Amino acid sequence: MTAAETTDGATDQNSGAVLPLGELHGSLADPLMEVMNFLNEITLRYPDAISFGPGRPYEGLFEVERIDEYLRAWTRYLTEDLGQGPDQVRTTLFQYGRTNGQIHELIARTLHNDEGIEVDPAGIVVTVGCQEGMLITLRALFAGPDDVLLVTDPNYVGIMGAARVLGVKTAPVTEDEGGVDLDALRDVIHALRAAGKRPRALYTVPDFSNPSGTSMPVERRHELLALADAEDLIVLEDNPYGFFTRTDTVRPTLKALDTRRRVVHLGSFAKTCFPGARVGYVIADQTVVAPDGRHTLLADELSKIKSMVTVNTPTLSQALIGGMLVTHDCRLREANAPAIAFYRDNLDVLLESLEAHFPAALRERTGIHWNAPEGGFFLTLTLPFPADDALLELSAREHGVLWAPMRYFHTDDSGDNRLRLSCSYLSPEQIREGVARLAVLVEKGLAR
Repeated sequence: MTAAETTDGATDQNSGAVLPLGELHGSLADPLMEVMNFLNEITLRYPDAISFGPGRPYEGLFEVERIDEYLRAWTRYLTEDLGQGPDQVRTTLFQYGRTNGQIHELIARTLHNDEGIEVDPAGIVVTVGCQEGMLITLRALFAGPDDVLLVTDPNYVGIMGAARVLGVKTAPVTEDEGGVDLDALRDVIHALRAAGKRPRALYTVPDFSNPSGTSMPVERRHELLALADAEDLIVLEDNPYGFFTRTDTVRPTLKALDTRRRVVHLGSFAKTCFPGARVGYVIADQTVVAPDGRHTLLADELSKIKSMVTVNTPTLSQALIGGMLVTHDCRLREANAPAIAFYRDNLDVLLESLEAHFPAALRERTGIHWNAPEGGFFLTLTLPFPADDALLELSAREHGVLWAPMRYFHTDDSGDNRLRLSCSYLSPEQIREGVARLAVLVEKGLAR
């Protein structure tokens, strides 16, 4: 086929080179890779619709003038705390910088204050968002074709997408109201080993997970760590929503309970600071032993991969986050008190609105139901008919309300009748109006 010839044999004089999709990486043909683009595209097509789709922070919590304040706080920290002169400050701000990051010591201090996590700063890699952290961690840990990543089902699209881009095989593990089902996890591990595979790591979001909103009880957290140690399994803990509880009860992260260094902790400042900075981090304090007996940290090995992916995390982004940490004395939980209260109220409003528009008698007759998360941004709503792309299109076009089909987050068809509602990006008034519009959509669906 010539360069100007299309795949069906027709000639396009303006096309130039034609690349058959079948000759590109297989992940590009995977329907999963279209999910984020589809949700973004339908949001752009219906800009006036109330959207329960994105898990973004609420923009009303951002203050533009704080950007200058954080930059000034960072430069003061460089000069007054680190003793850098003008030339060093200029280099720190404008040059590429250390591959593993410049704010690792401040992150370690913040983790100590907010989460009770004790980690040597050398075990921290500062990343371009949490997504890069996932990608470089998977690339390091999954060495051969028999290595398998275990994921809770339903699961976060980002980890599945990263796995498919890298060609990492995945296996689902059932999730219940307390997070990953440990009996199911044990069964999957043993089945994989019997098939000659190596279950290498488990990805989980123990606090208010995306998409389901479930949280893992403390007792199960201890049991999971014991199981991981017994089964030689690494646990990839993702914790973007842990601050945002509906109660004053704060559960320890898996990493805070990790005495055997089984947990690689994936963190992000997208929700606790702001997503535009695109700064995350990985706690990778496991020991790596080379063939010659040399010992390094997994963080040092991740640095090798990161240097070939993003070279380093932008120094100006780190300056903004570093300045915010310094400004708040490395205590983000306290700094996030207004956001915690806002998201708590939003989740309460969402639950109250669902109760008001879907009364008990209707739920009993139709099977409509939803969960009541203890915090976070998300909950799931189950309907007696498919919540698919066609219904989403109808919902946006005729009712002015958007949401995310849960089938995007499942490995089978168990999510076909469910949808995810996110309450983080909306005001309380928008939530009430959005649920009212959603109720009309459901009423018409029931009538059909």
